[in-house]
Amino acid sequence: MRALLTWLKFAWHNTLRNRRRSLVTVSIVALGAAGMLLAGGFALYTYESLAEASARDSGHLVLGTPAQFDRDEDVPLQHGLSGVQQLRATLLADPAVRHVLPRVAFTGLISNGDKSTVMLAAGVDPDGEFTVKGPFLTVTAGKTLAADAAQPQVMLGADLARNLKARPGDSLTLLASTTEGAMNAVDVVVAGLFTTGVPEVDKRMVYTSIATAQQLLVTDKVSTLGVFLDRMEATEPARQRLAAQLPQLAVQTWEEQAAFYRAVRNLYNRIFGALGLIIAVIVVSVVANAMAMAIIERTREIGALRALGTLPGQLLCTLGLEGALLGGAGALLGAALALAISALLHVFPMDMPPPPGRSVGYPLLVTVDASMYAVVMSLMLLLTLTASLLVARKTVRLPVVDALAHT
Repeated sequence: MRALLTWLKFAWHNTLRNRRRSLVTVSIVALGAAGMLLAGGFALYTYESLAEASARDSGHLVLGTPAQFDRDEDVPLQHGLSGVQQLRATLLADPAVRHVLPRVAFTGLISNGDKSTVMLAAGVDPDGEFTVKGPFLTVTAGKTLAADAAQPQVMLGADLARNLKARPGDSLTLLASTTEGAMNAVDVVVAGLFTTGVPEVDKRMVYTSIATAQQLLVTDKVSTLGVFLDRMEATEPARQRLAAQLPQLAVQTWEEQAAFYRAVRNLYNRIFGALGLIIAVIVVSVVANAMAMAIIERTREIGALRALGTLPGQLLCTLGLEGALLGGAGALLGAALALAISALLHVFPMDMPPPPGRSVGYPLLVTVDASMYAVVMSLMLLLTLTASLLVARKTVRLPVVDALAHT
């Protein structure tokens, strides 16, 4: 340990020989580390937000008949679930399960008497559905569905309501094909308007109660059951338990239902992976250049040390530690800079512009993940150490006479 401290002290004094060059090298390493950490933190925040939104929409787990996920239906709820109350009781017995919400998905027409348009409708449990959605569904007018309403109610997407010129309290008619293939209609009252931030959804989406949906489709079945757990990390263990407990049903996770989340994650992984590779190449180039200049300036000194009996391996160790010190200092400074910027974004909020396909922006926040910081800082240290060793390897093995004669 004493010998290592001696070599570290020697390497530290060497870095101070040309302070300007060392400062520039540390600064570039710091900016590279901060860039990696901020980009990675932004990607992690995006993944976490999309994952939470997807899980709140569908449930951490989604249960249905195997055919519900594999085949198209000829008539509504052809592959639906029956015996829902017994299934809910079984699922709620699991200690990780907090809510079990049925859903009836169907399509049809919605009319104001003068104009009709296509709708994508969902029959939901009013008491639980809008509680678990939290901030990912914004009521812009009126209120959410009431379970004890005297008349059947609906909630409309804001753009759909604008198309139908409907406001809370107006009467509309839902038309859909029943499970027997006949047409049926139900008069409903608009309880409220909402927006999801996705215009294509807001143009078509309609929420109504399970009872109204089943009345319209003339059935007692539901499409799927959404299982909401106490935490995201319990998803896979709960899926395995429920799949073994209910082998006649198919159990999918929220991620299998979230095509948008998977697409964004794959895109960001490629973008930020390429960015990280570019930063790594820049850091290696800068450190290699700085070390090459330092070694060229000290070639005769290296020859003198060799003549005094210093082994090439010892010189290589010293020069490698010199690069590692620069990299370590840059990594620490970059981590501190990334932490400061992450904290400032919480104190002074900023919004990103709406991404393609959405009508609202989202907050610009950066997740601080300890494991990511450890990986990036270790990577910077390893890159600078490797660059220093590669540059120094040839010089320390020069014959003593050639090194002493270097000009």
